[in-house]
Amino acid sequence: MKVVLASRSPRRRELLKWIFDEFETIPSGEPEDAADGLSPEELVLFLARTKAQSVAARCEPGALVIGCDTVVVSPGNTVFGIPKDAREAAEMLRALSGNTHRVLTGVCLVKGDARRAFYEETRVKFYPLSDREIQEYLDTGEPFDKAGAYGIQGKGGLLAQSVQGDFYNVVGLPVGRLKREILQFFDDAKKFEKNVVKSL
Repeated sequence: MKVVLASRSPRRRELLKWIFDEFETIPSGEPEDAADGLSPEELVLFLARTKAQSVAARCEPGALVIGCDTVVVSPGNTVFGIPKDAREAAEMLRALSGNTHRVLTGVCLVKGDARRAFYEETRVKFYPLSDREIQEYLDTGEPFDKAGAYGIQGKGGLLAQSVQGDFYNVVGLPVGRLKREILQFFDDAKKFEKNVVKSL
C-alpha cells in the first residue's frame, strides 16, 4: 500500500517515520488562509481535508493520503498561522508572552472514497518575554515557517513554561493518536500489508 504525506513539513516527515518505514511526500499547494465563519477546530479540519483530498486526486486510488494542518490559537482566540514577516512574528510572540494558548492540529486520512478526520488540542503556557528575548528568538530564523511563530522542538522550547497534552501535536503531528486512528480507519490492523506499519 502506498502512503502519502500531504505536507512539506520536515518535522511531520520525521514523526511519520515512527509509523511507516516508507512513504512519499507530496505537498498539496493549497492555500492556508483562514476561512470566514469557521471556529479554530473547524478550520484545522477543513484545511486538513482540503490538503488530503487535493493530493489524493493526484494519487492512485489505493493510496493512503494523510493531510495535516496546525494552528496556534491566541489567548484572545485569534488564529495564528505561519507569520508573513518578522513584524507579524513579533506580534504573535508578544500576544503569547506570559499567557496560555492552544495548539490545534487537524488530520485527515483519505483512501479511495473513505475519509476519517480528527483534531488534537494541546495547551502551552509561555514565560513572560521581554522585547530583547523576542528579538533574539527572531534572529535565530526559527519562527518563519511555523504556526504561531515558534518551534517548541527547537530554541522555541526556551519560551515555553509548561505543556498540557500531546507535545508532538505542538511540533505538528499528534503521532501517537494518528497511529491509533489509522488502525481504526482500517477497522482491523491485519488488513495492512505485512510490515507496512510497525507493531505497537
